[in-house]
This record gives sequence, structure tokens and C-alpha cells, in this order.
Amino acid sequence: MTTTPQAARRASPRTRRSATPTAPDPAAGLLPQSEPVRLLNPDGTLLPARADYPEPPVEALREMYRRMVVGRRFDTQATALTKQGRLAVYPSSRGQEACQVGGVLALRDDDWVFPTYRESMALTARGIDPVEVLTLLRGDWHCGYDPAQRRTAPQCTPLATQCVHAAGLAYGESYQGRDTVAMVYIGDGATSEGDFHEGVNFAAVFKAPVVYFVQNNRYAISVPLSRQTAAPSLAHKGVGYGIPSEQVDGNDPMAVLAVLTRAVTHARAGKGPFLVEAHTYRMEPHTNADDASRYRDADEVEAWRDRDPLARLETYLRGRDVLDDTVVAEIAEQAETYAAQLRDRMNTQPTVDPLSLFDHVYAEPTAQLVEQREQVRAELAAAAEEDA
Repeated sequence: MTTTPQAARRASPRTRRSATPTAPDPAAGLLPQSEPVRLLNPDGTLLPARADYPEPPVEALREMYRRMVVGRRFDTQATALTKQGRLAVYPSSRGQEACQVGGVLALRDDDWVFPTYRESMALTARGIDPVEVLTLLRGDWHCGYDPAQRRTAPQCTPLATQCVHAAGLAYGESYQGRDTVAMVYIGDGATSEGDFHEGVNFAAVFKAPVVYFVQNNRYAISVPLSRQTAAPSLAHKGVGYGIPSEQVDGNDPMAVLAVLTRAVTHARAGKGPFLVEAHTYRMEPHTNADDASRYRDADEVEAWRDRDPLARLETYLRGRDVLDDTVVAEIAEQAETYAAQLRDRMNTQPTVDPLSLFDHVYAEPTAQLVEQREQVRAELAAAAEEDA
């Protein structure tokens, strides 16, 4: 029996289907790894080397250790200043030192940082005057440093609004031919806000060079992560916008620096934004006004104390003969000097000009603003005469 070519084609549909090219997976290369990237064990021992995340230079890790030590001492001192009435409020970042410092070290000086109210340690690690950093939290000015000079946006109190700001700035820098990268520090709670999604979506569409750095410290004030999302991880949210993402052990300083360095390199190369989720923990209450015992127990906090990022990095660097007792003592002394100078300067009462309320509202003040300013000036003058 002779089979015609047409009959052969009808008789072998399986052959025809197998010859059809397979469409590329649109999610390929976007999803984070199933487990957070880790390069150091909690006890400070080195894990097997990885090609995707090589170990950062030991000099960078030593500098990271120094800034983490100073940063933790700054954080402790700021907490004490709050108890003494020198600060209105202070959100501690103790336990998140690897994230606070690692983000800064992954950037160039001419890159931009978009912080939240919890990033005081990151800003001091960036070299900003600690008194200027704490000006907002003391309540005498909305931002104590010059954002343009420091390439650092004002600390953002409303959750996630800086996600949109960073996308716009980064896109503008890219449009003008500059390879500037913007890094956005946000917490897990911010990923539940609309501004987060709008900012990431805009950055993805226009390939804005932004690194969205989520410090997942397990609680949005008192709301646990389980009540915020059903996603496998917060890093998995990146695939919905078509951007690559990764999750990292946020208490592993080496891994944090390695992952963020790769994310910054990706953004700087013109490939668009990158989302990084760091798994970490807030050791202190949300702020000094929070009672954390109402929503978490002491055993949970103690378990995370054993994952201290500072101890982990110190153990590793001692094993590499980069640190010894003398160097550790020298760095600790630097931290104490830094804290003492901050304490002395914060004990000086700031001079506040009530008329500065009208500064920086408009480039050219409106007639109504001028009128209001004169009214306040007259009231202050009258009050001064009465006191005299």
C-alpha cells in the first residue's frame, strides 16, 4: 500500500508538534532562588564558593565591619538620646546592620539613596553628619542635610512614596546619559502599598536604573509578614513587573554585599531595575513608642540574636587574619568617640527660627505667603515686647 505525503502528514501529528519551536519562558532569569543567598554560616564559617555571587574583596568586608560597629554604637546612642528627651522618636535598625551598611557600600558616591525613617544608620555610614541625620527625628527641621549635595533624598516617613521618587530620578538621570543608580530602602510593609507597585512598574517599563532593596524584618510595626502577603517571598513580586529579583540572608554581611553589588551592576548597565529582598530582623521595638512584647515573644527575639550579623562577620575576618584583638579594640574606640561627640552635640539646644516655616515652600513666594509671613513676624515682635 502506498501512502501519499498528505496521508503521512495526517497520520503523524505528534511528529509535527515536536518540530514546532518552543516559545521562550518569559519568566526565565527573573525569579529569585528558592532559598536566600548565603555565603557565611551563622557561626561565621565560609560556605562553598559560588560562581553567581563571588566573595567580595576582603578589604571591602573589613570596611563593612568597621562601619557596622560604628553604626551599631550610633544606633544605641540615638536610642539613649530618645530616653533622655533629646529626640522625639527614634526607629532603631539594630540587627539590620548588614543591610544598612551593605546597601551604601554597593553604591558609588554619585549614586542616589532613597531612605525611610529607619535608615539613620545607613545615612551615617554614607558619611552624613549624624546630627544632620537626627534633625528630622529631633523635630526641628524636616531634613537636616542637603539632599542634592549628599545625593540622598530626605528620609521618607509615608510608606513607599520614595519608590516613585526614585523611579523618576533614575529615569531622568538615564535620559540625560548618566549611569547613576538609585537605591530605594523599604521595609516589608511598604510592599503592600500602592506606591511600591507604581514605582516598580514605571521603573520596569522605562528601564530606570533602580535597585529596590526590601529589608524584610518580619513586621510592619505589629503586622507579621504572614498577614501581608501570600507570595512565596517578597522577591517573587518582581516577576509580575518583568524584572529580575533575588532573596538574600540579610544577616550575612558578605552575601548582602555580593547580591547588592550584582543588582547595582545590572541597573548601571542599562538593564532596568532589580528587586532584592533581605531576610533580617528588627531586634528593638518599632520605635521607642512601641511595645513589641504585645505581638512577639522573647524566644523569637533571642533566636535572632544568635544570628547577629556583626558577630558573624567578625568571626570570619578573624579567621582570615584580617582582624585581631588590637584592631577590634581600635574600631570599638572609634565607635565610642563617634557616640560621645554625637552625645555632646545633641545636648546643645538647637536654634529654631519660626519664620523658616515659610522657606522653601515656593521658589518665588506667593502674595498670600508673604502676607502670612509678615503676620507671624508681627506676632513674634509683639510677644518679644511683652516679655521685655
